[in-house]
Amino acid sequence: MAPLSNSVGASQAYECHFRDALERLHGEQRYRVFADIERIAGRFPAAKWRRSDGTVTEITVWCSNDYLGMGQHPEVVAAMTATAHRCGAGAGGTRNIAGNHSPLVDLESEIADLHDKEASLVFTSGYVSNQAGISTIGKLIPDCVVLSDALNHNSIIEGVRQSGCEKRVFRHNHLGHLETLLREAGDRPKLIVFESVYSMDGDVSPIGAICDLADQYGAMTYLDEVHAVGLYGPRGGGISERDGLMHRVTVIEGTLAKGFGCVGGYIAASQVICDAVRSFAPGFIFTTAMPPPVAAAALASLRYLKHSSAEREAHQRQAAATKAALRAAGLPVLPTETHIVPIVVGDAKLCKAAADHLLERHAIYIQPINYPTVPRGTERLRITPSPFHGEEHIAKLAAALAETWDTLSLA
Repeated sequence: MAPLSNSVGASQAYECHFRDALERLHGEQRYRVFADIERIAGRFPAAKWRRSDGTVTEITVWCSNDYLGMGQHPEVVAAMTATAHRCGAGAGGTRNIAGNHSPLVDLESEIADLHDKEASLVFTSGYVSNQAGISTIGKLIPDCVVLSDALNHNSIIEGVRQSGCEKRVFRHNHLGHLETLLREAGDRPKLIVFESVYSMDGDVSPIGAICDLADQYGAMTYLDEVHAVGLYGPRGGGISERDGLMHRVTVIEGTLAKGFGCVGGYIAASQVICDAVRSFAPGFIFTTAMPPPVAAAALASLRYLKHSSAEREAHQRQAAATKAALRAAGLPVLPTETHIVPIVVGDAKLCKAAADHLLERHAIYIQPINYPTVPRGTERLRITPSPFHGEEHIAKLAAALAETWDTLSLA
């Protein structure tokens, strides 16, 4: 290509690459369209869907990661608004520039207590906490080998990649393969990275057995509890708390955006690990701190769920009821032991068509899950019941899905 004479021409020439990439997505039926959804305070899971023509329809949301509806809990909202009036909207900069603020200091103390660790460190998202936490821990351990579960989240994969460590992937939840890789690593430092609840299939890792192998082969463990914190355990500490294993895990990572209904991520570990990540992680050092109102809201949610199990119990009841109703309707629900309810469609185009049909005809919102979030051929609708999805909601969902399956001739 000959040099272009002006910046406008150059920009247009470069844009063809972006256009080609988007056309490939369209061709593969993987182009993602986000519905314009407005949550209605105090009426979860009801929301407003604004169509492209400006008309508004009330819908029921069945795919929110605000699993317990804590994002609209009166105590959480009150904590956020009161703190905004007292402290303002923003944090004022990175912690290295603006320092800590009290809601954030209190939140980190409460998180450490939740996981029975010496310290915790809060990040702006769960993605960043994995990316920054894993990469920094790996970089600070000379000659470290990272052993990563094959179905780990993209944030973990990126954290491992950025660590610069040698990576060895073990087959999903396969203890024999993990042990083989640990043995092959010999005396080198080792970090096992895995999740407790895998959010697309809804299965659970064998945390205790993985910790046994870590002890046997001298490895650290890093456990992502993102889809379990707030939801499992006597105080909402996750699967590791439920199973009495928190003390055996070196680093526990979690989010404030799902079970706790707010936003942000964190790691909980020893004082020295948290201090090392705080001191060396670019994703912490150069990022504006969580705003005081958000930290206060997360703190209120965390404190509430430490002492109330009613939401967790109702959540499990409604998840079980949803699974039973969908199975009774003859729908292809993947068997899971958690609150995740996946229904496999197996085709990207049909998966989007099913989601569109549910929204337009039944006022039910379930975002389609396609590659690369799940492997090609396993595209699905991922349903997440909450304590606020009652019997009428569940019955309507089952009927709507059955009608959709019939209308689209889905297998």
